[in-house]
Amino acid sequence: MSKELKNLDKDYVLNTYSKNYINFKKGINATLFDEEGKDYIDFTSGIGVVSVGHGNKQVADAIYKQVSNITHISNIYAIEPQAKLAEQISKLSGFNVATFFANSGAEANEGAIKIARKYGEKNFEKKRFKVITLEHSFHGRTITTVKATGQDKFHAPFFAPYPDGFSYDNTIDDIYNSIDDETVAVMIELVQGEGGVQPFDKKDIQELAKFLKENKILLIVDEVQTGIYRTGEFLASNLYGIEPDIITLAKGLAGGVPIGAVVTKHKNILEPGDHGSTFGGNYLSTTAGLEVVKILEDYKVSGKLDEAIIYFEQKLNDIYEKYPNLFLQSVGLGLMRGLRVKDEQTLASIVSKAFENGVLVLKAGKNTLRLLPVLTISKEEIDEGFKRLEDALKQIS
Repeated sequence: MSKELKNLDKDYVLNTYSKNYINFKKGINATLFDEEGKDYIDFTSGIGVVSVGHGNKQVADAIYKQVSNITHISNIYAIEPQAKLAEQISKLSGFNVATFFANSGAEANEGAIKIARKYGEKNFEKKRFKVITLEHSFHGRTITTVKATGQDKFHAPFFAPYPDGFSYDNTIDDIYNSIDDETVAVMIELVQGEGGVQPFDKKDIQELAKFLKENKILLIVDEVQTGIYRTGEFLASNLYGIEPDIITLAKGLAGGVPIGAVVTKHKNILEPGDHGSTFGGNYLSTTAGLEVVKILEDYKVSGKLDEAIIYFEQKLNDIYEKYPNLFLQSVGLGLMRGLRVKDEQTLASIVSKAFENGVLVLKAGKNTLRLLPVLTISKEEIDEGFKRLEDALKQIS
């Protein structure tokens, strides 16, 4: 990376990320190329965003065609791709739902909390407003969604005061004892992403969903990372066999174009003026989203997605079994995978050495190596990525 570009970044971009200073210039599916032509196998997909691969021609062509005509108007007019994408979300989820479109996962979770609070106002004699979440959860970076996040490290005092009405439980079983006459909703991830790629037990989730429904308490499932086939089905909720009241989506929905979605079966809860977004659901983002879900639906139906999941998991478990001195456990679902590492220092070394060897990986929580490859990753890219990862592990071992 040129010194000029590095200095530009340091001088003019706010210092909110710890960065590897590299200038990627091109991508083909799960392979990235820097300005010197060096290639990297991408096991991160932009933290679960680039679901159909870098440089996807179908998505690029759909975007070009759309923005050559209209990029944006406003939500005071009907937007054809927005309506069609909402229809596809309902169809592919198997639920009778309506969708509000935003620009990010945090915005989607804000919308979900607003829906829950209005539900709590309209459906009980005494207003209900409290939302229970789980420790190690992650729900966003806005003031409200940071407070909804069950990790103390995100509740920095210099951003205080935070909104009231959130509490955190350690386990699913703890939730039952925390519900009181002010509780309106429980918000969970079915696989905690930032919290360490930790899936919850299917039976526990199904029993919780049943209990909440019987007691008219909303179940909000944050599928910002797990949604759009990341766990092998359109929604992780489908995989778990539950029907939440509210589902939030973002990351992989538009293949890299900013988008968020609040999906709810409470189709008439919001009225004009209750919520809004300038950019949310515009022609650009929803056209991209439509093309992405079409590609991934075809990929799922053809069996190619399941083949990729099985092959990736096999290669991951080979690494896990080969290096018991480094790894404690293999975790995750679908193409949302993780390896528990023996300590934080070793994890940092693995991420760094992997980068040097030309494979991009992530960390999650304190000790989890996180892998979120593009869903269309090829067997050749999987092979090459794990070869490079093993080269890094050999250097550490």
